[in-house]
This record gives sequence, structure tokens and C-alpha cells, in this order.
Amino acid sequence: MFFASRVGSFFVGDKWNASIPCCYKINFPLFYDREDCICRRKERVTINLETIGQKLKQVRLKSKHTQQQVADQCGISKSLLSKIENGQTSSAVATLSKIAESLDVPLSWVLDGHPETDLVVQPKAERRLSADDENMGYSLELLASRSRFSRIEPTIVHVTPKDFNDRQEPYTHTQDEFIYIVEGAIELYYDGKTYYMEKGDTGHFKGVKPHLFMPVDNDGAKILTVFIDD
Repeated sequence: MFFASRVGSFFVGDKWNASIPCCYKINFPLFYDREDCICRRKERVTINLETIGQKLKQVRLKSKHTQQQVADQCGISKSLLSKIENGQTSSAVATLSKIAESLDVPLSWVLDGHPETDLVVQPKAERRLSADDENMGYSLELLASRSRFSRIEPTIVHVTPKDFNDRQEPYTHTQDEFIYIVEGAIELYYDGKTYYMEKGDTGHFKGVKPHLFMPVDNDGAKILTVFIDD
């Protein structure tokens, strides 16, 4: 549980570990033993209750919910929610989880220690490529974390060269997508048709329809992609 202070502590249970990424991979603003996390590292981590409160309040106001509405959904008092939003009290992780769920945001985002700001600068050295599996046909380079308020997510897509790319099944997702060919060339498969695109070309389409970036040679391609939530 938390203790009432601006720097509190709590015990991490199995359910919490299952819903939040490893503490070593995300800078949690919480004060707890990292050995309780799935990585089993022994280290103390501090919490900034004001940051957590500010983020919850920003999301609530953005979604046009009143404190009373959120409090009722979470089964807590309006006064407790007000204190949490103002960083005046700590709370159990279960309570924060309920608030996050009612506001439709991940608990991990609430706890990651990074407040929403007008300017976010990310050095190139801090970016990394990621891919769910080797059959994706490309890897992703996240240019910025998705903001809970701007609803956009800029990404560089590195298309795997033709001889090493076996991907044939198209993708679908809920966001609109804007693309700009930074390097190389591709064939864009979209909703049953194929379009040749090369460096400098742009495109915009609905992600709910089947689409796929297909390589045309072994040079691969680099595509600036911006996912836009409705």
C-alpha cells in the first residue's frame, strides 16, 4: 500500500506485475523494491505524485468528465480523486488502475514518470528499432511516444529487402495513416490494388482497409509513417 506522502511506497503483487512492463524498461516514478518486479532487480525507485495527478487530471478534462463522474465509476469519493489529481495524497495501485481504466488510458502511461509537455525532444541515440516477429516484413523506429492528447504517433518504417521479406498478408488497424517515402521505393498494396511509390511520394489512407508495404528490390525502403487516431 501507499503511505500518505509525496514520496510513498507500496507492495507490488502478481496482478500488478502482469499488467505493467518491467520496471527496468520504464522509468516508474514509484518508490518500491525492484526485486518485486518481473526482472527481480533490487533497487529503489522514487515517485512523483504531482506528475501522476497532473496526467490524470489532464486526461479527465480532455475527455470532459467531471470528478464526480470518474469517482462514481471507480467507487471512490470525489474528495479522494481531487487529492490524487492535486498530488496531495498517495493511493493504492488498484485505485490508480481503476481511475486509468475509467479514463481509457494504460496504467503504465500514468506511472511512467514523464509529464505531458508542449515540447518533447528525443535524441536519435535514444531511439531503437522494434519488431513483433521476424515475419512482419519491416521494423519500426518510434520517433516519439504517442501523446494522450494529440492522438498522433510518428514512426519510421524500415521495409525489409525483397529477398528477405516473405510477408504477404496485409495489415489493418483503426487509425488513419499518412506516409512519406524517405528512402528507396515500395509497392503499396491497398484494398486490393497496388501503387508504386518512390522517394518523395506521399500517401494517406484508412488503416481499417487491408494494406501492406512491399519491397521492390534488395535496397529496402524507409518510410515516415504517422498514425492518426480519429
